[in-house]
Amino acid sequence: MSTQPSIILTRLDVQRLEQLIESLEETTPGLEALQAELDRAEQVVSHEDVPAGVVTMNSKVHCREEVSGKDYHLKLVYPKDAGAEDTVSILAPIGSALLGLQVGQHIDWPAPGGKTLKLTLLAVEYQPEAAGEYL
Repeated sequence: MSTQPSIILTRLDVQRLEQLIESLEETTPGLEALQAELDRAEQVVSHEDVPAGVVTMNSKVHCREEVSGKDYHLKLVYPKDAGAEDTVSILAPIGSALLGLQVGQHIDWPAPGGKTLKLTLLAVEYQPEAAGEYL
């Protein structure tokens, strides 16, 4: 990613993701990018203090690709939950890039074929913390 927006993470997500990282082989695809995202978090807050417009684990988001105008509705999940329709693993490049993003921010998404897509986060349609669901 060329421009990296500031990100906010919850302590619970950080703890769970660090446990995930420790449980996987160092060569697991996406592990390095996920660790980089955790390392660059500008704020780590309690689950009660995370703003509703921030992407946390198990959030459902609405993004738009700026050039094509294509909309994506995705749910950010742990690898064990990936594979269902419209889910994206935290270990996928778009998954780790979405974590901690706030509504209105942009990310560059490396697409197949060497292209880079610019995505804008339009909405967090569901966030577990805002819904009072922390488990």
